[in-house]
Amino acid sequence: MIPHAFRFGVVAGRSPDWAGLARRAESLGYSTLLVPDTLGTLAPFAACAAAATATTTLRVGTYVLCAPLRHPQAVAWEAATLRELSGGRFELGLGAGRAHAEADAARLGLSFGTPGQRIEQVAATADAVEDVPVLIAAAGSRLLRVAAARAATVAVALPPNGTEAQLAARLDELYELAGDRFDDLELNVNVAAVGEELPAWLTARFGPPGDDAVGVLPGGPDQIVETLTRRRDKLGVSYVTVPADRIDAFAPVVERLAGT
Repeated sequence: MIPHAFRFGVVAGRSPDWAGLARRAESLGYSTLLVPDTLGTLAPFAACAAAATATTTLRVGTYVLCAPLRHPQAVAWEAATLRELSGGRFELGLGAGRAHAEADAARLGLSFGTPGQRIEQVAATADAVEDVPVLIAAAGSRLLRVAAARAATVAVALPPNGTEAQLAARLDELYELAGDRFDDLELNVNVAAVGEELPAWLTARFGPPGDDAVGVLPGGPDQIVETLTRRRDKLGVSYVTVPADRIDAFAPVVERLAGT
């Protein structure tokens, strides 16, 4: 396994100063500003366009677009437009639908489909997009197979209290599915909490995370740098995304590891 250079992203659904958040992420060395796809957050394509306009080097993307909510050709059109207007700084993140996405589909008057249909929609959307890096968020075997064949980046979907052993098991499966492509895949994990203070929603929903929870990075910058370096050496995870409210707390880690 050839390790990829570290890069880091910020996930944000909205901000009182969206352009300012984008410029802050860029100035602190983050590679990406990523927008989720929910009816309670900013519309992702428009938000990506605004962030790209406010910056010069920051990459923007979706994290992740709910493929069942849009026709593949419509996504390809939007992606091509953002690629052109951003100077090639757009990345498309795709998924088969997070928890509660079915309710969004109902509000939009759309059919959410069966799990199999939603996975087929992810594959069809990835195939329709051209000249844009595609990230696919995957947990189960069927979606991992799609990601192994089509993605540039694979976001391994685990709950915040998911363990390193669980992550390793999914990556072992991805390795078997990807074959010769595996070394080319960038591996991503999304982090829900940074530092010693855990968000109330996290403990309420999942309980206290264990010491090996991959969605939590406790401690100061030195400890986090050590943890992330070890995980990249052991598991290959080089792309780490954090919530926008931790952008400053995580910045010392970005300064030390980005691009290394």
